[in-house]
Amino acid sequence: MDALRQDRTVSIGLLILRLGVGGYLLTHGLGKLRMLLAGNFEQMGDPIGLGPVLSLILVAVAEVLCALLVMLGLATRLAALLVVISMSVAAFVAHGSDPWTMEKGYMLFMSGVSKSWASKEPALLYLISFLALVFTGAGIFSLDALIWPRWRAHRAQREGDRVR
Repeated sequence: MDALRQDRTVSIGLLILRLGVGGYLLTHGLGKLRMLLAGNFEQMGDPIGLGPVLSLILVAVAEVLCALLVMLGLATRLAALLVVISMSVAAFVAHGSDPWTMEKGYMLFMSGVSKSWASKEPALLYLISFLALVFTGAGIFSLDALIWPRWRAHRAQREGDRVR
């Protein structure tokens, strides 16, 4: 497969990944945006000691604004990195004592051992997906590729110089 065709094929895969996980994270974050707009800060919690107001603002930015940016392919690596940080806090701090899988959370809830069926699994799935985008970028079907073509050409030339 020639390089141009492979680049397009990979970029189609990245577009599907960006739209899929970005769309799901966006819908996941809309509830937090509603909490923020309604001033329901006390429902958020304070997982790393920043206070519930700042915590809710940061989570809403990561889950709504950054999800939109990733879907558009605009500042993709930066936006994805902010989501990775947010999901790391969610998985390992906010849900630190929760089980790793939703199945285990469900089993603990149904047996009466736990008051909820929360788990690390959703946060980890977002974390892994967005971490991949930190390393790959958005691909050619993105606003990043439209806005910074000169930067991309310069980067490609620089990488070509390194190979020689």
